[in-house]
Amino acid sequence: MKNNKISGLYGITPDLADTDILLEKTRQILEGGARLIQFRNKSADKTLCLHQAETLLQLCRKYDVPLLINDNVELALQVDADGVHLGTKDMDIALARKQLGLDKIIGASCYNRIELAVQAVAKSADYVAFGAFFPTSTKHDTVDASIDIVRHAKSVLDIPVICIGGINSHNARSLIANGADALAVCQAIYQTGDGRESAATISKLFS
Repeated sequence: MKNNKISGLYGITPDLADTDILLEKTRQILEGGARLIQFRNKSADKTLCLHQAETLLQLCRKYDVPLLINDNVELALQVDADGVHLGTKDMDIALARKQLGLDKIIGASCYNRIELAVQAVAKSADYVAFGAFFPTSTKHDTVDASIDIVRHAKSVLDIPVICIGGINSHNARSLIANGADALAVCQAIYQTGDGRESAATISKLFS
């Protein structure tokens, strides 16, 4: 049942200190059809992160969309978020599963390495994410991933495959055509004049 929720447009929040702006932009993106939201704020202190996570969760609940927390299992537990997204330098997936329980979603960054995805599945990850597929300024320590890895992952894994990194309405179609179950997007939906329209344009590509 959890895997059924992991598809389509997957919004990732940018570093925004103004919670009202963050909520309004996210509301527009949810109205545009986003199916998941990940809270990621690398510049905020613990107090602001807690406040933003709590308010985002309330918003996502209204749209019946899961909210995942980037890297922080403790925060996910504190606010009772729907899950976490973990990188290789974060908490081990098996330990996170033990702390979060079976009903929460755990996603894993696998960069451009299929062996990391196989390991993540063995540790009970609910989805794996590859990228960056295109140039991005959201993260500065990315590795390049090719579309070939999407096809390979879909042939050997039985959980959803997510693509991330510089994705927008112009390049998203090729990833979907090659098997991507969801596309994780930040700049192309959060840093536009109309988040609703930008989100809807990408969401409709899955139809």
